[in-house]
Amino acid sequence: MSEYIRSYTQGATYFFTLVSYDRRDIFCNEDFLQAFKNSIKQIQQQYHFEIIAWVQLPDHLHCIWKMPENDANYSMRWSQIKRLTTQTCPQYQLSLNELSHSKAKRHERGVWQRRFFEHQIKDEADFIKHMDYLHYNPVKHGLVTRVLDWPYSSFHRCVRQGFYAEDWGSSLMGFSESFSDILE
Repeated sequence: MSEYIRSYTQGATYFFTLVSYDRRDIFCNEDFLQAFKNSIKQIQQQYHFEIIAWVQLPDHLHCIWKMPENDANYSMRWSQIKRLTTQTCPQYQLSLNELSHSKAKRHERGVWQRRFFEHQIKDEADFIKHMDYLHYNPVKHGLVTRVLDWPYSSFHRCVRQGFYAEDWGSSLMGFSESFSDILE
């Protein structure tokens, strides 16, 4: 197995991808969504971070966080969020005989894929590319035909803030203004 070295830069902006265990379609279930939101809020109160963008699909999610100037420990935050959500949602936990030996040995419950993907945003162009990718993802996966139609996304907030036009993604329209102030 290759060694993956994560980037831990204090105050940086990161793009994340998290996946459900075995790609189970549980992330958009109302009870899961509520537990997940509550877990995020609880950890955000203890360990500050800013959520810039988010999209939640049935079996995975993408988001962009800005870390505090003196902190880069997003792994601990994700670990706590995943743990709290799993504890609150026993209905999505798998029995021990449904889990691999490795998962059972680590006391995992089959809600989350063990690892997550992280990418440190390099500059404004990289940020825009990841914002577009994140918000277009429900269309890419065939869940909706227009970005606007997916309810589990920060796209709606970005439209209200003037960063996207409502019909963005159907005519491949770009941003209506720069995101550079968000990255600072």
